[in-house]
Amino acid sequence: MQSNLLVKQATGVSAFLLAGLAITYSLVEMPVIMMIFIGVWAVIVITLLIKSNVISKPQFPAVMYLLVMTTFLNQSVLNIHVGFFSIFLYRLVLIAAVIVFLFHAIKERNLPQFWNQVNVKGILLFLLFWMAYGSVSLLWAKSIIEGIKSLILLGMGITFVFLAVFTFRKMTSLFLFYGIWMFMTVFLMVIGLINHFAHIQLPTSTLYGGPEYKLSYPTSVFFNQNDFATFLTISFFFYLALTKNSKHVFLKTTSILLAIICVYLIYLTDSRASLLGVMIGLLVYMFILLPRFLKKMAVTIGSTVFLLSTIVFFGKLVDLFNASTINLSNGMLPSNVARLNLLKNTLQYILDSFGFGVGAGNISFYLKNESIYPTNNVVEVHNWLAEIMGNFGIGILLGYITMYAYLFIRLYKFYRVGRNRNQKGLLEACMMGLIGFAVSSISPSSISNLFFHWVFLGLVISTVSVLKDTKNQHQHEKSY
Repeated sequence: MQSNLLVKQATGVSAFLLAGLAITYSLVEMPVIMMIFIGVWAVIVITLLIKSNVISKPQFPAVMYLLVMTTFLNQSVLNIHVGFFSIFLYRLVLIAAVIVFLFHAIKERNLPQFWNQVNVKGILLFLLFWMAYGSVSLLWAKSIIEGIKSLILLGMGITFVFLAVFTFRKMTSLFLFYGIWMFMTVFLMVIGLINHFAHIQLPTSTLYGGPEYKLSYPTSVFFNQNDFATFLTISFFFYLALTKNSKHVFLKTTSILLAIICVYLIYLTDSRASLLGVMIGLLVYMFILLPRFLKKMAVTIGSTVFLLSTIVFFGKLVDLFNASTINLSNGMLPSNVARLNLLKNTLQYILDSFGFGVGAGNISFYLKNESIYPTNNVVEVHNWLAEIMGNFGIGILLGYITMYAYLFIRLYKFYRVGRNRNQKGLLEACMMGLIGFAVSSISPSSISNLFFHWVFLGLVISTVSVLKDTKNQHQHEKSY
């Protein structure tokens, strides 16, 4: 019954959201008018939802489902620049969600109860420490503006994770969260296919108004094709997990077709890192599904292949490292050499800062103004882990890796004892999504402004929290 109510709420919100977007695109041209129109439209939508009993009263979960959906729209609907800060739909809804949550918590006086029901307090405390450390790092950052911009992005991401963990406390909520991701991905893939076949790009894309030969790259609502490819890498495993675990032929057929389209679009983006993420994720997926007696054999074979590959390609890696310090005659380096230099610069900055990092958001400032090795004038690290390390230091990097590994291990432990097909599907999607993202995150220029990363983390962390609570309840019942 509760599940049907959640589906009804999400369906209603989705319908009104998409209808409002269509009206906005067709009627509004000026940014200021657009903002006014969306504000009025939002009031009308909320009123209609309450009147039609889709929301019987202002319920916080419904706002969170709306927030999840707006994440996938990126800046394609509303994008107003206020100084160095941009306002778009996701940020407006995030602010609204925070206000509604605080209003609810203050009115009910149950904020301590929210915290007590969380089973991932260590992760949330680390995220708070990350934010605090970033704020302190402004003391030695050379660009305060870049630091503030970075902290705003980090703060919004962490805020979403907290709201998600506080809100999605039942498996039905997590399944709906999972379903919203896959539903909105279809919407984004349609735009990506239009990009490719019709050579039409949205104004938010860096390819908008570009040369004809670049217009075929699918970017959907993202800035470039690499960002879209990283998103699709996660989505591919969501559809694959649904294909494996669904009992319905229609869902199996539809989800496998959508998974194939994901891979096709990734191929069209020319994102080698995302294709590698898909392949490595598939290998890990197959390993997890293997019977226990075959896993030892697979580990032995895999270790042997890895060792032989390292020996064979070691010389080429050394040559690549040496070539990274040499400029070519035209002053340009191959892209792989330039990317290696980005990492070498970052490592040098870490050494110079004694491992503390150059300050929140300042790695791009250093690459632009104090580059030691040539990078073809590229000022973004193009590596998420290196970006964290360069900005926030080795301590935060190790904390992030520890959090990431902990989440995967906990998901795998739940998966081994799980019996429910729906639950297994969600766990497989989260595990393989973690693997795929870890590899493909070296493709985008920066992850800090890709909010789907935080939405995905919110889903994973919420899943661990809910399943730990379920496990604790079962253990408590057995003790009686």
